[in-house]
Amino acid sequence: MTTNESETGENFERLNENLTKVEQLSRRLVEVMSRHKPLRKDLNSPEPDVFMNAAGAYWQEMINNPGKVLENQLELWSKSVKHYIDAQNVLMKGQIAAPQDETPSDRRFSNPMWQSHPYFNYLKQQYMLNAQAIETAVTELEGMEPKDKQRIEYFARQIVDMMAPTNFLGTNPDALEKAVETEGQSLIDGLENLIHDLEANNGEMIVRLADEEAFEIGRNIATAPGKVVFRNRMFELLQFSPTTETVHEVPLLIFPPWINKYYILDLKESNSLIRWCVDQGYTVFVVSWINPDRSHSDVGMDEYIEEGFVTAISETKKITKQKQVNAVGYCIAGTTLHLTLSLMKKRGDKSIKSATFFTALTDFADQGEFTPFLQDDFIDGIDKEIEEEGLLRSFIMQRTFSFLRSNDLIYGPAIKSYMMGETPPAFDLLYWNGDGSGLPGKMAHQYLRQLCQGNEFADGGVEFCGERLTLNDVDVPLCSITCETDHIARWKDCYNGFQQTKSRSKTFIVSESGHIAGIVNPPSKKKYGHYTNADNKLAADDWMEGATFHEGSWWPRWDKWLSSRSGKQIPARDFGDSDHPVLGDAPGDYVKTRATR
Repeated sequence: MTTNESETGENFERLNENLTKVEQLSRRLVEVMSRHKPLRKDLNSPEPDVFMNAAGAYWQEMINNPGKVLENQLELWSKSVKHYIDAQNVLMKGQIAAPQDETPSDRRFSNPMWQSHPYFNYLKQQYMLNAQAIETAVTELEGMEPKDKQRIEYFARQIVDMMAPTNFLGTNPDALEKAVETEGQSLIDGLENLIHDLEANNGEMIVRLADEEAFEIGRNIATAPGKVVFRNRMFELLQFSPTTETVHEVPLLIFPPWINKYYILDLKESNSLIRWCVDQGYTVFVVSWINPDRSHSDVGMDEYIEEGFVTAISETKKITKQKQVNAVGYCIAGTTLHLTLSLMKKRGDKSIKSATFFTALTDFADQGEFTPFLQDDFIDGIDKEIEEEGLLRSFIMQRTFSFLRSNDLIYGPAIKSYMMGETPPAFDLLYWNGDGSGLPGKMAHQYLRQLCQGNEFADGGVEFCGERLTLNDVDVPLCSITCETDHIARWKDCYNGFQQTKSRSKTFIVSESGHIAGIVNPPSKKKYGHYTNADNKLAADDWMEGATFHEGSWWPRWDKWLSSRSGKQIPARDFGDSDHPVLGDAPGDYVKTRATR
């Protein structure tokens, strides 16, 4: 047998093996999809009236100003025809090359073939011409309600992103090259990855962003040493091991968001805010929230305030024998810490010595990028989901957040996993991002209807725990840390709520970067800087214009602010006390519970 015959035989055998695998995987795919229960239609798109209004506005524009509409159409036609002619001229000259390309750079098209290969370059240029035409048409729509127009802009962008040639195997040079190099094995591996994700999520296509096998909570993530010193149905209270001989007298109590797990503040030793705070001489307590299931459907904001915040503050005071604590609230927990401070003001409770807020919204007048999801049709769909399931399932929220950055969090990872057969990276932040929590039905309804939609806390007051709570009740010393490019809790919106409090001592900081990276920004990295301005009466733009930029992390600046409100030095504390025996090692049990699907 010749060498060529041997190679041909091996290739044929390998092809048969792959075909057999495809057949087996196809059966698994059919099986998992047969069990799939589709998500409610009203959680996938707005009510038809939104699109009808957009179509009506477009045709009205055609009637009122046909010249402008035709001009836009003719411009697209002209550019498309010119692009076609340029490509043909290059080919007629016998050149296997792309025509001149003046389209803007886009990292989706980083493969050199998008520039040099006539086929792929033609696809890319035409896609970008069409995308620009759609964006122009939507931007120039007139006669629509601002919120409806914002929703149309959002869904138009989703369609444009979805139709990118990179998202299809036949028009993605990276995926095609990988398939040839691996003799089709990358496609087999990609199909395996797709089926694995579908099976893990009851048929919902949720792209795995991180290698879940690479991490184990308590082993190589969430490893700061400590103990569980209290537990109720809402949370476990973690007390972390001191690393200094003396500590500040006033304890530090951190409330992380219950949409995700607390260990965003303890991913690894080098970027753990919890470890860093302990090293600065604070007695650090952290609330680790329960990951709710359907039995928690009747848990509302009242329970999170009373059984969560108020109880955690009370138990921390008892353990440390202190009359006050310094509290931190991150994201939704920062919003709720504001509510708790208002309640304590009504009750004459002075348990909070100071409060720090990480990317916390309290005034929801401007809903920002979440406007498409905070209209009645979408929230009505969530209410129906809650009635059926008892909770707002984690993957629905995860999907919503992901679509705000669809190229980075959906299409890019899907291409690598499903088309190229790559294993998701062992990235701790992305692992945490996929380890979400559901929201109890009642709590989700109250938060979305009363706070996000109604903006009741900032606009007249909201009824919780038997009191009318208002934003301007808050008068303890405040420090608010926000993030410059945060698209979830925009710094200007955080600033608006911050200004409405009655506190005499107020510090506002804007960190570079976004919702996570701007907060998890250890000094050792020397990465992102921050802005400060003592004049908090200015409008947001004026505040930033007059702000001072500082190199490096805001953590040391906050430490200076916090230490001045943390009392004298005392010997480092033991865990719990006689009434609070150690219930187990940190990170505890609650953090290990996976979200209900």
